[in-house]
Amino acid sequence: MTYLDFFTAPAIMTSIGLLFGVILAVAYHYLKVDEDPRISETEGLLPGTNCGACGEPGCLPFAIKLVAGDVAPSGCTVASEDDIDNLSEFLGVDAGDQEKIVARLRCAGGKGQAFQVAEYQGFESCRAAAVISGGGKGCSWGCLGLADCEVACSFDVIHMNDNGLPVVDSANCTACSDCVDICPKDLFELKPAAEKLYVQCNIPLEGESVTALCSAGCDGCAKCVADAPEGLMHMENELPIVDYSSGLFTTDRTTKKAVERCPTQAIQWLETDQFLEHPEETNRYSQY
Repeated sequence: MTYLDFFTAPAIMTSIGLLFGVILAVAYHYLKVDEDPRISETEGLLPGTNCGACGEPGCLPFAIKLVAGDVAPSGCTVASEDDIDNLSEFLGVDAGDQEKIVARLRCAGGKGQAFQVAEYQGFESCRAAAVISGGGKGCSWGCLGLADCEVACSFDVIHMNDNGLPVVDSANCTACSDCVDICPKDLFELKPAAEKLYVQCNIPLEGESVTALCSAGCDGCAKCVADAPEGLMHMENELPIVDYSSGLFTTDRTTKKAVERCPTQAIQWLETDQFLEHPEETNRYSQY
């Protein structure tokens, strides 16, 4: 290698580096997208839980949509009323109507209702039990009662009662979907708290084939459908379905009659939390 070659290679590499640096600088100058400074401030006014209850993957994407006017501040179900008001005032927009959404469990078969066919022994997890033996309950569609939802809940609003069923603190539930995602039986669903008529069963059978598995299961008798305002409910896969989109749901006695003749108390009128603390009180005919 000559003395000249010793300096040529570094010079070429340096020149290439400088060339690409200039190209990147020019590209940044002409192609950069200026971010609205309100986005970071809006994100700072959000709870910062990144729970996804708003339908976005985190608080930053929600903040971007807030600033763009695509969503209303009330879309954040975790934020308090003061937080919503602060967001509304900062952005100069209407807070919007916030519909309370809560987690509901489509099962009332706790220790006192669902029949056991085996004793599960192993890792205390619903998912583990579901994979290995189904958990020991005769009903393969019901809650396994091993508290995966309680452990997964980011906001500590789920705890197990004495009957082996998860109780959701409806007043503080943020509809974050942790319980929905973790349940191996897909029993949790997010529902508007205003939808008080609720079927607490997921068994697609009827008659004695249901009651032989769980005394709180829906036996498909359809008495609730007959007693509800005409058009509000119908049967599907041996289970009653409440059609809230029909516009026929009311909170008066006419609609509440749907729970009165249920022989297993599988359909409930939920004023507050879905289940009570004591198993002997868990399956009440009515709560009004």
